[in-house]
Amino acid sequence: MTDITADRLVSVYIKLRDRRAEIKRAYETEDEELKAQQELVSQKLQDIMKEVGASSLSTTKGTVTRKVRPKYSTNDWPSMYAFVKEHDVLELLQQRINETNMKKFLEENPDLLPPGLNCFSAYTISVLRKN
Repeated sequence: MTDITADRLVSVYIKLRDRRAEIKRAYETEDEELKAQQELVSQKLQDIMKEVGASSLSTTKGTVTRKVRPKYSTNDWPSMYAFVKEHDVLELLQQRINETNMKKFLEENPDLLPPGLNCFSAYTISVLRKN
Protein backbone atom coordinates (compact mmCIF):
# COMPACT_ATOMS: atom_id res chain seq x y z
CA MET A 1 0.00 0.00 0.00
CA THR A 2 1.38 3.39 -1.00
CA ASP A 3 1.43 6.04 1.70
CA ILE A 4 0.01 9.37 0.62
CA THR A 5 2.09 12.25 1.91
CA ALA A 6 0.71 15.40 3.51
CA ASP A 7 2.41 17.35 0.71
CA ARG A 8 0.41 15.44 -1.90
CA LEU A 9 -2.84 15.82 0.05
CA VAL A 10 -2.31 19.59 0.35
CA SER A 11 -1.72 19.77 -3.40
CA VAL A 12 -4.93 17.86 -4.11
CA TYR A 13 -6.86 19.94 -1.58
CA ILE A 14 -5.76 23.18 -3.25
CA LYS A 15 -6.67 21.88 -6.72
CA LEU A 16 -10.12 20.86 -5.50
CA ARG A 17 -10.67 24.20 -3.77
CA ASP A 18 -9.58 26.10 -6.89
CA ARG A 19 -11.89 24.04 -9.12
CA ARG A 20 -14.81 24.57 -6.76
CA ALA A 21 -14.15 28.33 -6.76
CA GLU A 22 -14.02 28.34 -10.56
CA ILE A 23 -17.30 26.45 -10.82
CA LYS A 24 -18.90 28.71 -8.21
CA ARG A 25 -17.82 31.89 -10.07
CA ALA A 26 -19.24 30.55 -13.33
CA TYR A 27 -22.48 29.56 -11.61
CA GLU A 28 -22.83 32.92 -9.86
CA THR A 29 -22.20 34.84 -13.08
CA GLU A 30 -24.78 32.84 -15.01
CA ASP A 31 -27.25 32.93 -12.12
CA GLU A 32 -27.00 36.75 -11.91
CA GLU A 33 -27.69 37.00 -15.64
CA LEU A 34 -30.71 34.70 -15.32
CA LYS A 35 -32.00 36.63 -12.29
CA ALA A 36 -31.75 39.90 -14.23
CA GLN A 37 -33.68 38.39 -17.16
CA GLN A 38 -36.26 36.95 -14.79
CA GLU A 39 -36.69 40.35 -13.14
CA LEU A 40 -37.35 41.95 -16.55
CA VAL A 41 -40.00 39.33 -17.33
CA SER A 42 -41.51 39.76 -13.85
CA GLN A 43 -41.70 43.52 -14.31
CA LYS A 44 -43.37 43.14 -17.70
CA LEU A 45 -45.95 40.72 -16.23
CA GLN A 46 -46.63 43.20 -13.42
CA ASP A 47 -47.09 45.98 -16.00
CA ILE A 48 -49.61 43.85 -17.92
CA MET A 49 -51.52 43.00 -14.73
CA LYS A 50 -51.56 46.64 -13.63
CA GLU A 51 -52.76 47.71 -17.09
CA VAL A 52 -55.74 45.31 -17.00
CA GLY A 53 -56.35 45.76 -13.26
CA ALA A 54 -55.81 42.11 -12.39
CA SER A 55 -54.37 40.54 -9.26
CA SER A 56 -53.96 37.23 -11.08
CA LEU A 57 -53.48 36.20 -14.65
CA SER A 58 -54.07 32.75 -16.09
CA THR A 59 -52.38 31.59 -19.27
CA THR A 60 -52.04 28.23 -20.99
CA LYS A 61 -48.53 28.00 -19.51
CA GLY A 62 -49.31 28.97 -15.93
CA THR A 63 -50.91 31.37 -13.49
CA VAL A 64 -49.37 34.59 -12.22
CA THR A 65 -50.49 36.07 -8.93
CA ARG A 66 -49.67 39.61 -7.90
CA LYS A 67 -49.56 40.38 -4.19
CA VAL A 68 -48.22 43.08 -1.96
CA ARG A 69 -45.54 41.80 0.38
CA PRO A 70 -44.56 44.30 3.06
CA LYS A 71 -40.93 44.57 4.11
CA TYR A 72 -39.74 46.29 7.23
CA SER A 73 -36.48 47.90 8.22
CA THR A 74 -35.27 50.65 10.52
CA ASN A 75 -32.73 53.41 10.24
CA ASP A 76 -32.68 53.87 14.02
CA TRP A 77 -31.70 50.62 15.79
CA PRO A 78 -31.27 52.14 19.25
CA SER A 79 -34.87 53.41 19.16
CA MET A 80 -36.09 50.10 17.75
CA TYR A 81 -34.39 48.17 20.58
CA ALA A 82 -35.89 50.58 23.13
CA PHE A 83 -39.34 50.11 21.58
CA VAL A 84 -39.03 46.31 21.61
CA LYS A 85 -37.92 46.37 25.24
CA GLU A 86 -40.56 48.90 26.34
CA HIS A 87 -43.41 46.92 24.78
CA ASP A 88 -41.92 43.47 25.48
CA VAL A 89 -42.21 42.41 21.84
CA LEU A 90 -39.02 40.43 21.27
CA GLU A 91 -40.86 38.43 18.60
CA LEU A 92 -40.41 41.41 16.27
CA LEU A 93 -36.76 40.46 15.95
CA GLN A 94 -35.22 37.35 14.43
CA GLN A 95 -34.01 34.73 16.87
CA ARG A 96 -30.34 34.15 16.28
CA ILE A 97 -27.16 34.85 18.16
CA ASN A 98 -24.40 36.94 16.66
CA GLU A 99 -21.49 34.53 17.10
CA THR A 100 -18.75 37.17 17.06
CA ASN A 101 -20.48 39.33 19.65
CA MET A 102 -21.36 36.36 21.87
CA LYS A 103 -17.77 35.12 21.82
CA LYS A 104 -16.54 38.58 22.80
CA PHE A 105 -19.20 38.90 25.53
CA LEU A 106 -18.26 35.53 27.04
CA GLU A 107 -14.57 36.41 26.95
CA GLU A 108 -15.25 39.70 28.72
CA ASN A 109 -17.79 38.17 31.15
CA PRO A 110 -16.60 34.64 31.96
CA ASP A 111 -18.96 34.40 34.96
CA LEU A 112 -22.08 35.39 33.01
CA LEU A 113 -23.61 32.59 30.99
CA PRO A 114 -26.97 33.22 29.29
CA PRO A 115 -29.56 30.56 30.17
CA GLY A 116 -30.07 27.97 27.47
CA LEU A 117 -26.94 28.94 25.56
CA ASN A 118 -25.52 26.11 23.47
CA CYS A 119 -21.99 26.18 22.16
CA PHE A 120 -20.67 23.77 19.57
CA SER A 121 -17.06 23.54 18.46
CA ALA A 122 -15.51 21.61 15.64
CA TYR A 123 -12.02 21.38 14.25
CA THR A 124 -11.49 22.71 10.77
CA ILE A 125 -8.40 23.01 8.66
CA SER A 126 -7.14 25.93 6.65
CA VAL A 127 -4.89 25.33 3.67
CA LEU A 128 -2.71 28.14 2.31
CA ARG A 129 -1.05 27.96 -1.06
CA LYS A 130 2.73 28.26 -1.34
CA ASN A 131 4.02 29.63 -4.59
